[in-house]
Amino acid sequence: MNKIIKKGNGIKGIFARSEVTVIFAVLILTVIFSAFSSSFLTAYNVFNLGRTAAIYIFIAIGQAFAVMVGGMNLSLGYIGGLTVVAIGYCLQELHLPMGAAIIAGLLTGLLAGFVNGVIITGLKLNSFVVTLATSFIYTGLINGVSKGSPYNDIPDGFTFIGREGFLGIPLLVWLAVIVLIILGYFFKFTVTGRRVLATGGNTEAARMSGVDTDKMIILANMCSGLFAAIAGILWISKTGSAQPSTGVDWMVISFAVAVIGGTALKGGVFNPIGVFFASILIVMVKNGLVMLNANVYFEQTYLGLILLLAVSLESIKNIWNRKKQKNQLKKEANL
Repeated sequence: MNKIIKKGNGIKGIFARSEVTVIFAVLILTVIFSAFSSSFLTAYNVFNLGRTAAIYIFIAIGQAFAVMVGGMNLSLGYIGGLTVVAIGYCLQELHLPMGAAIIAGLLTGLLAGFVNGVIITGLKLNSFVVTLATSFIYTGLINGVSKGSPYNDIPDGFTFIGREGFLGIPLLVWLAVIVLIILGYFFKFTVTGRRVLATGGNTEAARMSGVDTDKMIILANMCSGLFAAIAGILWISKTGSAQPSTGVDWMVISFAVAVIGGTALKGGVFNPIGVFFASILIVMVKNGLVMLNANVYFEQTYLGLILLLAVSLESIKNIWNRKKQKNQLKKEANL
């Protein structure tokens, strides 16, 4: 009897995990879209879906770092756009080598994230207000430097990782999986990773435990800017052009993938498996709607509804868990 109970609890534990819900959603949508469109599961379409999903993973990781310390980064997409413009300018106007341009792009992302983190911690301001303000600053820099014109003089070598594959799987997907594995290890087994999560889980408790929470918040924002920059670099590699408009739609994507993937909005949680499948889910929804001839002008509405549903489910789950804990405490008190 005890074995049966343990087995049941184990099954319940599995289905309680956030990534299981996302995986089931991906499987269900795969069946639906493939039934209504014969081209959905073609090698060409799946390859393209994988490339886009991989970039969404990097976008989501950028947002997740800010969320994990109890904040948010509304300037994420504009940091990506600023990175794209910085690289395009270095290649086309300054005629710098590809490696130097990439380094300049990464430094741009790090610096932008550092600015966000320092203002948040130094002035004790809410991350919403700070990143909303810096998003306008970064937008102005994007438009001022590029004057709204794309940089199309991109070397062929730059597009290799964004367009090629290995064993039929896009190189971008391989890269995203490797990064997720590294981050999973970082947050689970390293002191710094656990301190970042502790800062978001309970800032005051982490501070009383000796964690330099301001330092962790700055670090998290720098990582947020870095991954936004990486996403921008990979976007250039995928499209073969440095477009100043890059990143304008990243805010919804970043929150949707991160939250649906199990990154708690209250901070302190990161789920690499969930983020991986959530990115596939969002890309499938966008691609499937096009194949089903749905009105693409309502795409943001659909994504917004999905995000709202994910946040609502998380809230309902938390309320349910609190009720269970209260009931358990009452039973123990009666005993």
